[in-house]
Order: sequence, then C-alpha cells, then structure tokens
Amino acid sequence: MVSFILTYYDLPTALLRQCIESIKALSLRAAEREIILIDDGSQLSPLAELADMLDDIIYVRQPNGGLSAARNRGLNVATGEYLQFVDADDRLITSSYEHCLDLVRYQKPDMVMFALASDDSSEGNASHEDSALMSGSELMRSQNLHGSACCYLFRRTIVGDLRFTTGTLHEDEEFTPLLLLRADTVISTNARAYLYRQREDSIMTTASVRHRLRRLGDAQQILLRLQRTADSLPHQERLALTRRVNQLTMDYIYNVIQLTGSRHYLDLKLEMLRKAGLYPLPKRDYTRKYAWFRRLANNDLGLNVLMRAIPLLKKER
Repeated sequence: MVSFILTYYDLPTALLRQCIESIKALSLRAAEREIILIDDGSQLSPLAELADMLDDIIYVRQPNGGLSAARNRGLNVATGEYLQFVDADDRLITSSYEHCLDLVRYQKPDMVMFALASDDSSEGNASHEDSALMSGSELMRSQNLHGSACCYLFRRTIVGDLRFTTGTLHEDEEFTPLLLLRADTVISTNARAYLYRQREDSIMTTASVRHRLRRLGDAQQILLRLQRTADSLPHQERLALTRRVNQLTMDYIYNVIQLTGSRHYLDLKLEMLRKAGLYPLPKRDYTRKYAWFRRLANNDLGLNVLMRAIPLLKKER
C-alpha cells in the first residue's frame, strides 16, 4: 500500500532506528508497507546495528550523490501504490499519520498533504480538520505550500518521469509544485504527522559563506526553471504555478538580505529578477505577509527598511 523512502547519510544509527520504528508502529501490516533505505554513500553502513530489522527493510547503497539522487533512486525502486519520503533523522507521528492513512484508505486521493511538527515531544494533534477533495492546481491557487517533499503522501502513478534535480539545494521547492500539478485529487489536513528535526550540522543549517551563496544560486535557478514551466502551461495551471513562483521570489529576496546583509548584492539580484520578469513583485494579495512584503520590496525606501529589519529576526520564514 505504501512505500516509505528513507534517505540516509552518516547519521547516528539511533535516529535511523527511531525512524524505522515509527513506520513499523503504524497499523500497516508487513505486506502493506515497503521500507526502502537508500544509503547515499555513508562512510560506514548502518546494517550491522540494524540486524534485528533486516527483514523489514530493503537496503540500497549507492555512491554519494546527494539527497536528490538518493530520492530518485528510491522512486525507481518503490513498488507501493502510495509513496512517502522520510529523512532518516526524522520520524512519523503515529496517531496523526494514521489519520492520513485513513484518508488514503477511504477517499483514495492522489495526494494527502499534512503538517510538520518540530517539537520532539509532540504526539501530533488530537483533532484533525481536512479540506474537501480538490485538484493540485486548485490547492495551489488558493493557499500557500510547505515545499518539503516529506509533508505529503502521494500516489506513485502520478509521478511519471518527474524526478528531483540532482546536485542542487532547495530541490523540494521545485519537485513539490510540479508534482501537485499532476494530482487530480488532493486532501489537505492539519494533522501534524511528521516530526522534522533540524540538526546543527544539517545541510540547511551550514553557515559558511560558500554554502550561503550556493543556496541562493540554486534557489535562483529553481525560480527561473519554474517560471519557464509556468509560461508553457494552460491558464489555470499557469495561475497556480505563478502564485508559487511569486511567493518563492519573495522568499528569495528575504534570504538574500538575511544571508548576505549586502545591499550591493541585493541590488544585483533584484536586477536579475527584473530582467527575468519576476521583479517588482506583482500586485497580488495572496496573504497579508506577501502584501506588506511586496509594498516594501518594490521601492528603495522599503528595501532600506527590510535591510535593517530582516537581520534582526532570529529565523528565516
């Protein structure tokens, strides 16, 4: 019924065990689940410390190629009706994920999108609110997305030839909206079903200047690719992806300021966005946050305010 694609690289085995145990704790029988562990070239295989779990997992080891390459390998191996990506240092929250499984069992959507939790003591939420069935395009036109590829359960047949772009950061931000556009039926639920652990040494918290500039460069390329895709889509799908592109452009401007603190670098990137037709930010009131950010970012005085205010914030959006 579900293939769980776990991506692993040089992590404490204790975290990996917790991850696998959280999957085994679900109501799925052994014949209904497939746990695929993609070892992306770790220095030491974790198998010796997983001896009691070997009958429950499919272990695939490959040369180190990064998260995108590991997930792509998992997509090629998986045979389940539905797929779920899980980073090996995270875990599923049993009670809330069971709710997502029930949505799949009884309504059979192409995708179930759920919420993440960051509190290690979280056991999900007791009550759940679910949207009506809608297409992925409808969902993208009406609400914001969490780009993480781990925050949804999806039918394998809608993936087709879609794969993650290898060798890039922010790969989820490209894969998720493109996958949603392929989904005819989606349910969005507030169930906090996935525990996301942000470790200090993770790829998203590395603080070197080179890493920051790579993050911005990869985000820029994803923006441009998504914009080109949007330009080729039918009207409703184009509106859906354009909204996502506009919001990612806002995030990009925010991160240029937050990660570099340089007005000169910001001006260079705004000129790049202008030439690509992405700046000034279009007058759309998607959310209040987008509306006020757009008003500030589209003029010089507002940019000066953002340059002073954003570095004072403790966390990125």
